[in-house]
Amino acid sequence: MVAETTETPRDRRSPPDGPRPPSRPGVAAAAAAARPGGGIRVPQWLRLRSITWRVLAVNLLALLILAAGLLYLDRYKRSLIASQLDSLAVQGGIFAAALGEAAVISDPLAGQDTLTALARPMVRRLAVPARLRARLFAANGDLIADSKYVGMVRGGVEVAPLATPREDARLLDHLVDAYEWLVRRLPAGESYPPYEDKPSARAADFREAQRALAGEVGRSVRAAPGGELVLSVAVPVQRYKQVLGALMLSVDSAEIEESLRQVRQEIISVFGIVFVITVLLSLWLAGTIARPVRRLAAAAERVRSGHGQAAEIPDLSGRGDEIGNLSAALRDMTRDLWSRMDAIEGFAADVAHEIKNPLSSLRSAVETVARIDNPAQQRRLMAIILDDVQRLDRLISDISDASRLDAELGRAQLSRVDMADLLRTLVEIEQTAAQAGGAPAPRLTLDLPGDRPIVVLGLEGRLAQVFRNLIANAVSFSPPHGTIRVSGRIEDGLARFAVEDEGPGLPPEKIGAIFDRFYSERPRGEKFGTHSGLGLSISKQIVEAHHGRIWAENVERDGAVAGARFVVTLDLAGHG
Repeated sequence: MVAETTETPRDRRSPPDGPRPPSRPGVAAAAAAARPGGGIRVPQWLRLRSITWRVLAVNLLALLILAAGLLYLDRYKRSLIASQLDSLAVQGGIFAAALGEAAVISDPLAGQDTLTALARPMVRRLAVPARLRARLFAANGDLIADSKYVGMVRGGVEVAPLATPREDARLLDHLVDAYEWLVRRLPAGESYPPYEDKPSARAADFREAQRALAGEVGRSVRAAPGGELVLSVAVPVQRYKQVLGALMLSVDSAEIEESLRQVRQEIISVFGIVFVITVLLSLWLAGTIARPVRRLAAAAERVRSGHGQAAEIPDLSGRGDEIGNLSAALRDMTRDLWSRMDAIEGFAADVAHEIKNPLSSLRSAVETVARIDNPAQQRRLMAIILDDVQRLDRLISDISDASRLDAELGRAQLSRVDMADLLRTLVEIEQTAAQAGGAPAPRLTLDLPGDRPIVVLGLEGRLAQVFRNLIANAVSFSPPHGTIRVSGRIEDGLARFAVEDEGPGLPPEKIGAIFDRFYSERPRGEKFGTHSGLGLSISKQIVEAHHGRIWAENVERDGAVAGARFVVTLDLAGHG
């Protein structure tokens, strides 16, 4: 028993070594149009949509948001202002106590104490070393002393401290200046009342001074015209609980701004270091992703452009990550693609060869019948022509079925198939057909594991086609009163099926070739050209598409060949 094949040897054409057909014009035009400048190729990593830029953008955006939040420092500034006001309150209490002890004269007749002219130099001596501005108001609200002036308040000499010389500006200073310039132009988070400096001010001009004259400590923060803040604290000057005046201490926000500036410099310094590290790490990370992807894309483009099988996909499977998996998948896909193309070319060559034989016979018969007049010879030639036409019809039908098989198996949705029910149905059909024929026919037996189903995932129609071919092949080689055993069982987690006959068996040297296309070795006496030689080849194609195996072997009893056995294994549903 053997598979089907043609009557004459044929040449197997190897795939051509020449270049593949050029790529499709539409694809090439689209690729050319995608290049900036009409043909000047911009490196992939320089394009704004590249992975490198996206990785940089994601990492740097989070870093910039964090740095901007740290540089804002609004809460830190408020805490510095509160600390400065507390410090002024403590200093004001000390100064007020000193004035209450040393700059007060008592009037026993009037029964009251008043501040004397000695308070004026005391206010200046106490305020200047502390870099504060001190103003002393009498109980009636008049200004008695102002540390900003030497001598009387009116007509005195104004004293202004010199600005601290600043070192040469560094890049860091310029960055901080730029940030502060930007912050000053943003909407202020908190607004303060304006500060107005009057040489002849009164206590009524300052809310905190009024509270001090009422015996409480007053505080205030105001915004000067230049943008800096003026912090003021007013404390009452008392003697024996009698409020003799109000001492108001003021200081600008220079120290606070300097503290904020130093903190911002530290943040920007750390940010600069982290920025450089982030950029380098982002470029490294993007390179480990984008560079191999570009290599894979370039290799895929070479394969698509038709540079032959020499255009290999790089092997990056050693990475052990998703890109390595992609590389392995592309390599397998490319290898399968070339194998499929080689198979198509070989199939086309085989088809051309197989069709050529009946066409040559048909042509010869037609040419001969036109030259002879003998009716008997003409009838014989017409019979040959009819046989050749029938051979061509069978051949073309089987070729059409084989060519559609790959596409159908690739698109179809697999379903659960109970192979025990399928085999019972096929055996019943074959036995019914044999009984209807009337001629002696082999007996079919079915060996299945009781009531246990054998369920696989597949296409029921195509699996039925496989076992119809195997049963028909066994029937054709079995003796008229022989037995054909069809069995199925579950073995090692696989569904294993066998079709065994009692025919002459397989020639040992032909066992490896019986599944080849157009190979056929039929029983003696069978009419030539009845089979196309594609039955077992199609069966193997169907089984392998279901991730199974099919093979043939001889059945031996007592050291002699007693028939042939075809074995099919398939994955059970839920096991693959």
